[in-house]
Amino acid sequence: MELLIKNVIIDESNKPVDIAIENGFIKKIAENIVAPADRVIYGEGHVVIPGLVEAHLHLDKALIAGRLPNKSGTLKEAIEVTGKLKSTFTKEDVMTRATEAIEMLIQNGTTYVRTHAEFDPSGGFHGFETIMALKDKYKEVIDIQVVAFPQEGIFKSPGTEEMMHRAMELGADVVGGIPYNDTDAIAHIDLIFEIAKKYDRDIDLHQDFKDEYEGQTIAYLCEKTIKEGYQGRVSVGHLTTLGAMPDAELNPIIELMAKAQINVMCLPMTDLHLGGRNDEYNVRRAVTPVRKLRDGGVNVCLATNNIRNPFTPYGNGDLLQVAMLAIPVAHLGGADDLHTTLPMITENPAKALKLRNYGVKVGCEATLVVLDTKDYHNTILDMPERLFVIKNGHVTIELKRQLTKNY
Repeated sequence: MELLIKNVIIDESNKPVDIAIENGFIKKIAENIVAPADRVIYGEGHVVIPGLVEAHLHLDKALIAGRLPNKSGTLKEAIEVTGKLKSTFTKEDVMTRATEAIEMLIQNGTTYVRTHAEFDPSGGFHGFETIMALKDKYKEVIDIQVVAFPQEGIFKSPGTEEMMHRAMELGADVVGGIPYNDTDAIAHIDLIFEIAKKYDRDIDLHQDFKDEYEGQTIAYLCEKTIKEGYQGRVSVGHLTTLGAMPDAELNPIIELMAKAQINVMCLPMTDLHLGGRNDEYNVRRAVTPVRKLRDGGVNVCLATNNIRNPFTPYGNGDLLQVAMLAIPVAHLGGADDLHTTLPMITENPAKALKLRNYGVKVGCEATLVVLDTKDYHNTILDMPERLFVIKNGHVTIELKRQLTKNY
């Protein structure tokens, strides 16, 4: 064996097992495996989970919060401020910031990420091209999916439609979109499907990001998804408008979303920060209704969205922090709910991103995280350090503690 991990917890039974890894895959899971191995990790009863999956991020806009602050904390000012800053971005600048953000993710046990990389006629492709280069540079330690993202809209920004096609030809993995930030949201969605079908790519939209639900297009998106045979191939981020809907109107939409197999990326750090800014009292959580979507059969994920920029002026790339925040915000702390939270940063986004051979099972890719906790039920609550991060059978991160004797 290349690697043998001894005495670890891999599920809610809290029963210790060993994990044998060969040729980058999990070969065997059992008690007391006896086999020669190039390296043995003694787990000492710690929890092992599959590599964390960051389903929605903007690497090209990371770490710019201090350059031109969003003083009001509103979405409107975040878009305005970022629009001004984008003209100052260079390839070197994007490379430096995105590299720092990627290494934050890796240190925190994220082994897969889907990042939206934007472009427009005024800013060109330098940010997008930089992210594509980083995808290749870091491929041994983190898998990066790149979404072609028209942040400034398509129809209201002439020339962007041609750039969308060019981005796909340059290797973008997913077709992105932002219907609410264009002159015609329906036409925007139709065009995104046209492009996605041409290049046989999945779709990931910034969808219905506001406090009220009037004018939302999620129902049309679901109908379009079913009509085009794209069930399971469409993801949406934010979707905060659903949080303002009474059940009588919300429930039929959730049923339609489940039928269309829409994946939802809830982004609590951003949406809490930007949402409800006009509420004078009883300020809304301003996040998509996670429990209702989950109970309605919709695949729900938790993701970061931004790291320290005008949209989200905090964060360190730690998905466990995102999940911990979501527990009180989305009412996931109940006895029947808590165990559904960890899958929202592991199994659920893995499904949305179409990851193959994912999980802690025989035959799966040996992409694992050893956590500094010994109770599977407390995986998020303990906010444990990552003791080891393993990608395809190779240790990429190893936490070493040393006590200095100074007494």
